[in-house]
Amino acid sequence: MDDLTRRGLLTGAGAIFAAGTVGIPIASARPVRTDALTPTKRFKMSATTNEFFRSKPLWGPTVMQSFAFDTPNNRLFTGQLRSGTPANSGDLTLSQLNFSGTVLGHMYLNGFGHAVSIGAQAVGSTSYIWTETDVDTANGRGRQLCRFPWQNGATLSASSVTKWKPVSNGSVFTPAVDQRYGKLGVRYSLSDGMHINVYSLAAAAAGDYSTVLASFKQPALTSGIDFQGWALYGSYAYFWEGEAYPGAPDETKANSKLWCYDINAGKLVDSFLTLAGKSLTYREAEGMAVYGSTDATARLYFGFASGVTGDRRANLFYRNDLV
Repeated sequence: MDDLTRRGLLTGAGAIFAAGTVGIPIASARPVRTDALTPTKRFKMSATTNEFFRSKPLWGPTVMQSFAFDTPNNRLFTGQLRSGTPANSGDLTLSQLNFSGTVLGHMYLNGFGHAVSIGAQAVGSTSYIWTETDVDTANGRGRQLCRFPWQNGATLSASSVTKWKPVSNGSVFTPAVDQRYGKLGVRYSLSDGMHINVYSLAAAAAGDYSTVLASFKQPALTSGIDFQGWALYGSYAYFWEGEAYPGAPDETKANSKLWCYDINAGKLVDSFLTLAGKSLTYREAEGMAVYGSTDATARLYFGFASGVTGDRRANLFYRNDLV
Protein backbone atom coordinates (compact mmCIF):
# COMPACT_ATOMS: atom_id res chain seq x y z
CA MET A 1 0.00 0.00 0.00
CA ASP A 2 1.29 3.43 -0.94
CA ASP A 3 1.72 5.79 2.00
CA LEU A 4 4.17 8.66 1.64
CA THR A 5 2.82 10.47 4.69
CA ARG A 6 4.03 7.95 7.23
CA ARG A 7 7.03 9.15 9.24
CA GLY A 8 9.55 7.04 11.06
CA LEU A 9 7.78 3.73 10.49
CA LEU A 10 10.32 2.19 8.17
CA THR A 11 12.24 -0.68 9.67
CA GLY A 12 14.66 -3.27 8.38
CA ALA A 13 13.30 -6.42 6.86
CA GLY A 14 14.49 -8.45 9.82
CA ALA A 15 14.87 -11.51 7.62
CA ILE A 16 17.46 -14.15 8.31
CA PHE A 17 20.24 -13.39 5.86
CA ALA A 18 20.83 -15.66 2.92
CA ALA A 19 22.75 -15.31 -0.31
CA GLY A 20 20.96 -14.06 -3.43
CA THR A 21 18.22 -16.03 -5.09
CA VAL A 22 19.49 -19.27 -6.55
CA GLY A 23 19.35 -19.25 -10.33
CA ILE A 24 21.25 -20.15 -13.44
CA PRO A 25 22.20 -17.30 -15.79
CA ILE A 26 21.11 -17.86 -19.36
CA ALA A 27 23.68 -16.51 -21.80
CA SER A 28 21.72 -16.64 -25.05
CA ALA A 29 18.24 -15.12 -24.86
CA ARG A 30 15.36 -15.76 -27.20
CA PRO A 31 14.43 -13.01 -29.70
CA VAL A 32 12.75 -9.87 -28.42
CA ARG A 33 8.98 -10.24 -28.36
CA THR A 34 7.06 -7.68 -30.43
CA ASP A 35 4.75 -5.38 -28.45
CA ALA A 36 5.65 -7.11 -25.19
CA LEU A 37 5.42 -3.85 -23.24
CA THR A 38 1.83 -2.75 -22.81
CA PRO A 39 1.62 1.00 -23.60
CA THR A 40 1.37 3.11 -20.46
CA LYS A 41 1.27 6.76 -19.48
CA ARG A 42 4.53 8.65 -19.04
CA PHE A 43 5.81 11.24 -16.59
CA LYS A 44 5.86 14.79 -17.95
CA MET A 45 9.42 16.09 -17.74
CA SER A 46 8.44 19.77 -17.44
CA ALA A 47 5.85 19.19 -14.71
CA THR A 48 5.91 21.00 -11.39
CA THR A 49 8.89 20.13 -9.20
CA ASN A 50 8.07 18.80 -5.75
CA GLU A 51 10.66 18.63 -2.97
CA PHE A 52 10.79 15.43 -0.90
CA PHE A 53 13.68 16.25 1.42
CA ARG A 54 16.84 18.33 1.38
CA SER A 55 20.37 18.18 2.81
CA LYS A 56 20.11 14.83 4.61
CA PRO A 57 23.24 12.93 5.71
CA LEU A 58 23.56 9.26 4.78
CA TRP A 59 25.40 6.56 6.75
CA GLY A 60 28.68 7.62 5.14
CA PRO A 61 29.89 11.11 4.11
CA THR A 62 30.38 10.35 0.41
CA VAL A 63 28.17 11.35 -2.53
CA MET A 64 24.84 9.54 -2.93
CA GLN A 65 25.07 7.65 -6.23
CA SER A 66 21.59 6.15 -6.42
CA PHE A 67 18.43 5.27 -4.53
CA ALA A 68 15.43 2.94 -4.76
CA PHE A 69 11.98 2.56 -3.21
CA ASP A 70 10.34 -0.62 -1.99
CA THR A 71 6.83 0.69 -2.61
CA PRO A 72 4.71 -2.02 -0.92
CA ASN A 73 6.74 -1.74 2.30
CA ASN A 74 7.29 2.03 2.07
CA ARG A 75 11.07 1.82 2.33
CA LEU A 76 13.80 3.95 0.78
CA PHE A 77 17.39 2.82 0.17
CA THR A 78 20.44 4.71 -1.09
CA GLY A 79 23.78 3.59 -2.51
CA GLN A 80 27.16 5.31 -2.29
CA LEU A 81 30.87 4.54 -2.47
CA ARG A 82 32.33 3.50 0.88
CA SER A 83 34.28 6.23 2.62
CA GLY A 84 37.96 5.43 3.12
CA THR A 85 38.26 2.80 0.37
CA PRO A 86 39.61 3.24 -3.17
CA ALA A 87 37.02 4.35 -5.74
CA ASN A 88 37.76 1.32 -7.92
CA SER A 89 37.40 -1.20 -5.08
CA GLY A 90 33.68 -1.59 -5.62
CA ASP A 91 33.06 -1.20 -1.89
CA LEU A 92 29.64 0.34 -1.27
CA THR A 93 27.50 1.57 1.57
CA LEU A 94 23.72 1.16 1.47
CA SER A 95 21.54 3.23 3.78
CA GLN A 96 17.89 2.81 4.67
CA LEU A 97 16.04 6.08 5.26
CA ASN A 98 12.56 6.98 6.38
CA PHE A 99 10.58 9.39 4.23
CA SER A 100 11.79 12.35 6.22
CA GLY A 101 15.35 11.46 5.21
CA THR A 102 16.51 10.08 8.57
CA VAL A 103 18.89 7.11 8.40
CA LEU A 104 17.43 3.94 9.93
CA GLY A 105 20.15 1.45 9.07
CA HIS A 106 22.96 0.45 6.74
CA MET A 107 24.74 -2.40 4.96
CA TYR A 108 28.26 -2.69 3.53
CA LEU A 109 28.98 -4.36 0.19
CA ASN A 110 32.57 -5.36 -0.61
CA GLY A 111 33.71 -5.61 -4.23
CA PHE A 112 30.39 -4.80 -5.89
CA GLY A 113 30.73 -1.71 -8.11
CA HIS A 114 29.81 1.97 -8.38
CA ALA A 115 26.05 1.97 -7.57
CA VAL A 116 25.04 4.12 -10.54
CA SER A 117 21.63 2.49 -10.18
CA ILE A 118 20.11 0.14 -7.59
CA GLY A 119 16.67 -1.43 -7.35
CA ALA A 120 14.35 -2.66 -4.62
CA GLN A 121 11.79 -5.44 -4.75
CA ALA A 122 9.25 -6.41 -2.10
CA VAL A 123 8.77 -10.08 -1.28
CA GLY A 124 6.21 -9.97 1.49
CA SER A 125 7.69 -7.84 4.26
CA THR A 126 11.26 -8.38 3.05
CA SER A 127 13.03 -5.88 0.79
CA TYR A 128 15.35 -7.41 -1.78
CA ILE A 129 18.03 -5.12 -3.18
CA TRP A 130 19.27 -5.37 -6.78
CA THR A 131 22.79 -4.10 -7.52
CA GLU A 132 25.74 -4.61 -9.77
CA THR A 133 28.47 -6.87 -8.38
CA ASP A 134 31.82 -8.51 -9.24
CA VAL A 135 33.68 -5.21 -9.65
CA ASP A 136 36.11 -4.67 -12.49
CA THR A 137 38.86 -2.71 -10.76
CA ALA A 138 39.93 -1.24 -14.11
CA ASN A 139 36.83 0.96 -14.08
CA GLY A 140 35.19 0.41 -10.68
CA ARG A 141 32.00 -0.96 -12.28
CA GLY A 142 30.19 -4.25 -11.80
CA ARG A 143 30.50 -7.08 -14.33
CA GLN A 144 27.34 -8.90 -13.21
CA LEU A 145 24.06 -8.40 -11.34
CA CYS A 146 22.84 -9.73 -8.00
CA ARG A 147 19.87 -9.64 -5.65
CA PHE A 148 19.88 -10.09 -1.87
CA PRO A 149 17.61 -9.43 1.12
CA TRP A 150 18.19 -6.29 3.11
CA GLN A 151 19.64 -6.94 6.54
CA ASN A 152 20.54 -4.00 8.69
CA GLY A 153 24.17 -4.04 9.84
CA ALA A 154 25.28 -6.85 7.52
CA THR A 155 28.44 -6.85 5.40
CA LEU A 156 28.39 -8.81 2.13
CA SER A 157 31.23 -9.76 -0.17
CA ALA A 158 30.75 -10.23 -3.89
CA SER A 159 31.63 -13.90 -3.46
CA SER A 160 28.68 -14.46 -1.08
CA VAL A 161 25.87 -13.64 -3.52
CA THR A 162 24.48 -15.43 -6.56
CA LYS A 163 25.52 -13.51 -9.69
CA TRP A 164 23.93 -13.26 -13.11
CA LYS A 165 25.31 -11.98 -16.40
CA PRO A 166 22.22 -11.54 -18.58
CA VAL A 167 24.22 -10.59 -21.69
CA SER A 168 27.28 -12.80 -22.11
CA ASN A 169 29.39 -10.18 -23.91
CA GLY A 170 28.15 -7.22 -21.88
CA SER A 171 29.83 -5.28 -19.09
CA VAL A 172 29.10 -2.38 -16.69
CA PHE A 173 25.71 -3.78 -15.61
CA THR A 174 23.16 -1.79 -13.60
CA PRO A 175 19.53 -2.64 -12.72
CA ALA A 176 16.26 -0.70 -12.58
CA VAL A 177 13.24 -2.35 -10.96
CA ASP A 178 9.72 -1.50 -12.19
CA GLN A 179 7.65 -2.82 -9.30
CA ARG A 180 4.26 -1.79 -10.62
CA TYR A 181 4.56 -3.56 -13.96
CA GLY A 182 6.76 -6.41 -12.75
CA LYS A 183 9.77 -5.70 -14.97
CA LEU A 184 13.53 -5.54 -14.53
CA GLY A 185 15.58 -3.22 -16.70
CA VAL A 186 19.24 -4.11 -17.24
CA ARG A 187 21.62 -1.47 -18.59
CA TYR A 188 24.93 -2.73 -19.94
CA SER A 189 27.82 -1.79 -22.18
CA LEU A 190 28.73 -3.27 -25.58
CA SER A 191 31.43 -2.14 -27.97
CA ASP A 192 29.07 0.38 -29.60
CA GLY A 193 27.74 1.97 -26.42
CA MET A 194 25.16 1.41 -23.69
CA HIS A 195 22.14 -0.84 -24.19
CA ILE A 196 19.07 -1.73 -22.13
CA ASN A 197 17.13 -5.00 -21.96
CA VAL A 198 13.79 -5.48 -20.22
CA TYR A 199 12.89 -8.78 -18.54
CA SER A 200 10.14 -10.19 -16.37
CA LEU A 201 11.07 -9.31 -12.78
CA ALA A 202 9.81 -12.66 -11.48
CA ALA A 203 11.80 -14.60 -14.06
CA ALA A 204 14.96 -12.56 -13.47
CA ALA A 205 14.70 -13.04 -9.71
CA ALA A 206 14.68 -16.80 -10.38
CA GLY A 207 17.78 -16.47 -12.57
CA ASP A 208 15.96 -16.82 -15.92
CA TYR A 209 17.02 -14.19 -18.45
CA SER A 210 16.11 -16.29 -21.48
CA THR A 211 13.26 -14.05 -22.70
CA VAL A 212 14.02 -10.42 -23.54
CA LEU A 213 10.77 -8.42 -23.55
CA ALA A 214 12.38 -5.33 -25.08
CA SER A 215 15.88 -4.30 -26.08
CA PHE A 216 17.30 -1.02 -27.32
CA LYS A 217 20.48 0.99 -27.54
CA GLN A 218 20.47 3.93 -25.16
CA PRO A 219 20.01 7.09 -27.23
CA ALA A 220 22.57 9.87 -27.20
CA LEU A 221 21.87 12.42 -24.50
CA THR A 222 23.77 15.69 -23.98
CA SER A 223 27.33 15.43 -25.24
CA GLY A 224 29.94 15.89 -22.54
CA ILE A 225 27.50 15.75 -19.61
CA ASP A 226 27.75 12.89 -17.10
CA PHE A 227 25.07 10.17 -17.01
CA GLN A 228 23.73 9.96 -13.45
CA GLY A 229 20.90 7.45 -13.26
CA TRP A 230 17.91 5.85 -14.90
CA ALA A 231 14.51 4.34 -14.15
CA LEU A 232 11.93 2.11 -15.80
CA TYR A 233 8.16 2.56 -15.56
CA GLY A 234 5.75 0.79 -17.89
CA SER A 235 6.66 1.32 -21.53
CA TYR A 236 9.05 4.20 -20.83
CA ALA A 237 12.64 4.56 -19.65
CA TYR A 238 13.90 7.70 -17.92
CA PHE A 239 17.44 9.07 -17.91
CA TRP A 240 19.13 11.60 -15.64
CA GLU A 241 22.27 13.59 -16.35
CA GLY A 242 24.19 16.51 -14.90
CA GLU A 243 27.39 17.73 -13.28
CA ALA A 244 28.19 19.48 -10.03
CA TYR A 245 28.42 23.24 -9.76
CA PRO A 246 32.10 24.16 -10.29
CA GLY A 247 31.92 26.67 -7.44
CA ALA A 248 29.26 28.60 -5.57
CA PRO A 249 25.59 27.95 -6.44
CA ASP A 250 24.85 29.47 -9.83
CA GLU A 251 21.72 28.53 -11.73
CA THR A 252 23.25 29.74 -15.01
CA LYS A 253 25.66 26.80 -14.72
CA ALA A 254 22.99 24.21 -13.93
CA ASN A 255 23.03 21.42 -16.53
CA SER A 256 20.92 18.68 -14.93
CA LYS A 257 18.45 17.28 -17.43
CA LEU A 258 15.60 14.76 -17.34
CA TRP A 259 14.90 12.58 -20.39
CA CYS A 260 12.01 10.28 -21.32
CA TYR A 261 12.35 7.45 -23.87
CA ASP A 262 9.38 5.63 -25.44
CA ILE A 263 10.54 2.01 -25.58
CA ASN A 264 7.81 0.86 -27.96
CA ALA A 265 8.34 3.77 -30.36
CA GLY A 266 12.12 3.60 -30.02
CA LYS A 267 12.71 7.32 -29.54
CA LEU A 268 13.17 10.12 -27.03
CA VAL A 269 9.86 11.90 -26.51
CA ASP A 270 10.51 14.48 -23.78
CA SER A 271 13.32 16.28 -21.94
CA PHE A 272 13.68 19.14 -19.51
CA LEU A 273 16.56 21.10 -17.99
CA THR A 274 15.58 21.37 -14.33
CA LEU A 275 16.56 24.06 -11.84
CA ALA A 276 15.30 22.03 -8.89
CA GLY A 277 17.56 22.59 -5.90
CA LYS A 278 19.32 25.41 -7.74
CA SER A 279 20.58 26.96 -4.48
CA LEU A 280 22.27 23.78 -3.24
CA THR A 281 26.00 23.84 -2.64
CA TYR A 282 27.78 21.50 -5.10
CA ARG A 283 24.43 20.20 -6.57
CA GLU A 284 25.40 17.10 -8.52
CA ALA A 285 22.64 15.08 -10.18
CA GLU A 286 22.66 11.60 -8.61
CA GLY A 287 20.11 8.81 -8.89
CA MET A 288 16.60 8.26 -10.23
CA ALA A 289 13.77 5.95 -9.14
CA VAL A 290 10.00 5.48 -9.27
CA TYR A 291 7.65 5.11 -6.30
CA GLY A 292 4.01 4.05 -6.60
CA SER A 293 1.69 1.17 -7.44
CA THR A 294 -0.96 3.18 -9.33
CA ASP A 295 -0.93 6.17 -11.65
CA ALA A 296 -2.49 8.22 -8.86
CA THR A 297 0.41 7.51 -6.49
CA ALA A 298 3.27 7.22 -9.01
CA ARG A 299 6.20 9.60 -8.61
CA LEU A 300 9.40 9.90 -10.61
CA TYR A 301 12.17 10.88 -8.19
CA PHE A 302 15.51 12.41 -9.11
CA GLY A 303 18.31 13.14 -6.67
CA PHE A 304 21.16 15.54 -6.04
CA ALA A 305 24.24 15.30 -3.90
CA SER A 306 25.15 18.50 -2.09
CA GLY A 307 27.50 19.78 0.59
CA VAL A 308 31.26 19.78 0.89
CA THR A 309 33.87 17.04 0.66
CA GLY A 310 33.66 14.93 3.80
CA ASP A 311 30.05 15.98 4.45
CA ARG A 312 27.99 15.27 1.35
CA ARG A 313 24.21 15.36 1.69
CA ALA A 314 21.27 13.76 -0.14
CA ASN A 315 18.37 15.66 -1.73
CA LEU A 316 15.29 14.23 -3.46
CA PHE A 317 12.76 15.89 -5.75
CA TYR A 318 9.98 14.41 -7.87
CA ARG A 319 7.47 14.73 -10.70
CA ASN A 320 4.03 13.16 -10.43
CA ASP A 321 2.16 14.34 -13.55
CA LEU A 322 1.42 11.54 -16.01
CA VAL A 323 0.29 12.17 -19.59
